[in-house]
Amino acid sequence: MSRVRQVFRCRGCGAPSARWAGRCGGCGEWNTLVEEPAPSPVATGGHHPDRRLRVVDGAAPVALSAVDLHVAGPRATGLPELDRVLGGGLVPGSVTLVGGEPGVGKSTLLLQLLRARAEAGAPVLLMCAEESAHQVRLRAGRLGPLPDRLFLLADTDLSCLVPAVADIGCELVVVDSIQAVREPGTSGSAGSVAQVRACAELVVGLAKETDVSVVVVGHVTKDGALAGPRLLEHVVDTVLSVEGDRHHALRIVRAVKHRFGPTGELGLFEMGESGLGSVADPYRLLLGDRRPSQPGTVVLPAVEGSSPLLVEVQALVAGTASAASGPRRQVQGLDGGRVALLLAVVERALGLPLAQRDVFSSVVGGIRVGEPAADLAVCLALISAATGRPVPADVVAFGEVGLGGEVRQVPHAPRRLEEAARLGFRRAVVPDSCRKAPDSMRLVRVGDVRDVQALFSG
Repeated sequence: MSRVRQVFRCRGCGAPSARWAGRCGGCGEWNTLVEEPAPSPVATGGHHPDRRLRVVDGAAPVALSAVDLHVAGPRATGLPELDRVLGGGLVPGSVTLVGGEPGVGKSTLLLQLLRARAEAGAPVLLMCAEESAHQVRLRAGRLGPLPDRLFLLADTDLSCLVPAVADIGCELVVVDSIQAVREPGTSGSAGSVAQVRACAELVVGLAKETDVSVVVVGHVTKDGALAGPRLLEHVVDTVLSVEGDRHHALRIVRAVKHRFGPTGELGLFEMGESGLGSVADPYRLLLGDRRPSQPGTVVLPAVEGSSPLLVEVQALVAGTASAASGPRRQVQGLDGGRVALLLAVVERALGLPLAQRDVFSSVVGGIRVGEPAADLAVCLALISAATGRPVPADVVAFGEVGLGGEVRQVPHAPRRLEEAARLGFRRAVVPDSCRKAPDSMRLVRVGDVRDVQALFSG
């Protein structure tokens, strides 16, 4: 019996390699090559007697202006906060990928989505490959009464999904998870690059042919990136990321990719005994326990998607680190490289001795902020922590800081100021180019990070 030929393939980009290597030659990632059976020449199209292009019958081109826009409108999910992230709901025939760390609440959120649609009269199906039917029933029962139109398929064979959808006449299908199901006609174990690719193609084909909305759960790596080949993110229509700390009740659903609406939209949920609920007042969770008299804290009006969100940025500058270990730098909720850059800017511009001090910085509540508008707030928090003088309680700050210490303008300034004024803040430290402010707010315009020292003069 001939030996089955093996090939090594990158889990990240899917690039093949004849032999194992520590680093992928395609994407440059380390320790991502895994061994799997090589595809047969017939499966890959090799040794075909005629590789020339041939004319075949297919779909005829139509004028783009003639396409009916009213055929595939989004269907409301029954969860208002999720509908806002999705721009109105799930589009028929779309495929949505939901990723997040284990235990963050992905399966709970999708069970609530299925219950809401089933209670509205739509037949829905959950295909669960990671839990038995009994386990799913116990978990779903904790969320409340189960509607009759919610169906369960506990199997790892993805080929069972197609006839099940036809029999039930589903409107919505959830597959939990794409790394746990298998396509029988493809070699490799569940979760391998070849299997994930084949399963993704089958799910996308099913959605497009039947106009069923499909939601698939995806695992994440230890770095927080979606596991599996990049093809998975490319072929789906929407990628949602569920974020949050297990020790906090707040959960964030972020639209990383969305073909039918705004990208970057953010929804806030609170984990409770009956599942995830929309957060009516996010500032109760984010700013409710704030101590403005403490040095190293400042409020940032961040913009995530279309809505401003006020978050608390904190910094702590500790005593001189030991010469053996060197200074420590720990960052949560912010870009670590960006904070290191701002540390250097503050040290050079203001002469603060930060190079040999332990510095910690975070955003309260498990929120992650990646926009440059957070620069000025981070600088204020660092200066306040290093000098021991608190930022006034009625102050918010936003603006991008350059390497020379200059403060640059950022988008959506009016929306940031209006939200801050609505919550009672009366002063805003802003770039010098920002001119308009609500009647109840006074602007403190700064052109350079050195100018913020006037805030601490009192």
